[in-house]
Amino acid sequence: MASTLWLGDWITRCRIVSGLILLTYAFFHFVNLGLGLISPEAMEAMQDVRHLITRTPLGALVMISALLLHPGLALWRLARRRSLRMPRGEAFQTVLGLLIPLQLLPHIAHTSVAHQVFEVNDEYPYVIILMWNSPVVWWQSALLLAVWIHGCMGLHFWLRLTDWWSRFLPYMIGIAVFVPSFALAGLLTEGRRIYELFQDASQRAALMADFNWPDRENFATLILTENRLVQIFMALLALTALAYCVKKILRRRRSVRITYRHGPTITGEKGMTLLEISRTHDIPHAALCGGKGRCTTCRVIVEEGGADLPLPEAAEARSLAAIKAPDNMRLACQIHPGAPLTVCRQFRPDGNRERAHASQGEERQLAILFLDIRGFTERTASQLPYDVVFLLNRFFDAVVPCIEAEGGKVDKYLGDGFLALFEAQDAKASAESALRACAAAGQALQDFNAALHNEAETPLRIGMGVHLGGLVIGEIGSSGNAPRTIIGSTVNTASRLEAQTKELQAELLVSADLLVAAGYDTSTLDLLRLSLRGVPTPMQALSVAQASELPEVLRQAECPSLSPS
Repeated sequence: MASTLWLGDWITRCRIVSGLILLTYAFFHFVNLGLGLISPEAMEAMQDVRHLITRTPLGALVMISALLLHPGLALWRLARRRSLRMPRGEAFQTVLGLLIPLQLLPHIAHTSVAHQVFEVNDEYPYVIILMWNSPVVWWQSALLLAVWIHGCMGLHFWLRLTDWWSRFLPYMIGIAVFVPSFALAGLLTEGRRIYELFQDASQRAALMADFNWPDRENFATLILTENRLVQIFMALLALTALAYCVKKILRRRRSVRITYRHGPTITGEKGMTLLEISRTHDIPHAALCGGKGRCTTCRVIVEEGGADLPLPEAAEARSLAAIKAPDNMRLACQIHPGAPLTVCRQFRPDGNRERAHASQGEERQLAILFLDIRGFTERTASQLPYDVVFLLNRFFDAVVPCIEAEGGKVDKYLGDGFLALFEAQDAKASAESALRACAAAGQALQDFNAALHNEAETPLRIGMGVHLGGLVIGEIGSSGNAPRTIIGSTVNTASRLEAQTKELQAELLVSADLLVAAGYDTSTLDLLRLSLRGVPTPMQALSVAQASELPEVLRQAECPSLSPS
């Protein structure tokens, strides 16, 4: 787990550590602000406790280092990028990160700097009075949201590499929504209270004395400091843009030819990573960790030109070692082609798929197919989470189209398997479609395993159970959250048939009920009599060692159902 979270170069690790420090500070800062909803005393007490940590020499050093390191490394990475093309989520987070200093630096000038230089008591009431009843309070509220959203996105992009994050995600989303809402509610409550007191002439002098309110000259110094800090950041931002543009112009003088197997031949800039070249030319290329070398979803087989590439650096070597990659496999986000390359992308992202949902409940006689990958948990125990996901997606991309081509529809994905339903005008058509789909899926598995063999990967084994019977189909659930559901004993029977294939060492078990519905003479077939758990009576089924052989097995029953549709 730790190795998964800390894969990447030293810049990535420093950004993670500094980002975690700043997000932790923001969390307690916002919770502290939210305590204004409860009482001023609770707000002040928590602020005093926080200052015991953040305003010690060590605490101040850690905070200043994180404040300088996190945005500094972000600008450094931007300046070194070969292309500004990036996923929308990453682009949004980057823009938020660049906007934050424009409001954060003035806030720092009137709080920490004012405290250190002019001994201002910069507790929450002082800061709130300073910005209340002016546009500043809206800008600072926007800053609160920008900081929190930026930090939460960064945390999600980091932890989504783990296999446990998805389980906690709903709870974390709740916390992510609660914290800024609580903080803004506390700001509103305390702001109304303290500004009403400040407007009272009899209270104002005492409050200003308690805060050690800066005089006109001190305020002028603080405003000048605020402007200087913003100017420094803008200069750094301009320098980053200049460095990026200069490097872009210089790189255009050099180019390298990249040829994709089953794809185009393009010209990219030397110094760009292969992933950046792909994205620049709108070539689909998976990279779910954001191109940081922490997963292997962007991996490619280098068919020609690999000898001209430098050896993998530490981050790439760790990721490749985790999947026991062959010598000619590299990560597209880590290699910088300097000579012509011919490569094959291992994974290609697909677009979203629309799924239709029935709106009415009805009883039908239809065929159900259960499919499961054998030994998948043991196979993937040592693999990175994203590699597991992409192996599954590659398998589904190979098999599911065969199901859909024969009129089937995947109703549910069940981890390393799925449940498919064959809706047709009658039971006979549904049964025929299911049988053709089983044969096609068996052939697709053979083709898929041949591809895995070429990649030095272990072939996959599957089990399929197919049955036909009565089903109730409809949308079941509360209003606005009623997914399409199929219920009935037929579903359980098909599931038990699929489980039985493991004991029989067969890829497919077809119930006699489905064969009869499809028009086969089952007396000519060698059927097994099975007692299935959860099925009240024994049933007969046809066992097929390899699903691709189903047409040959059924040919003796003299039925044309398996002819291509």
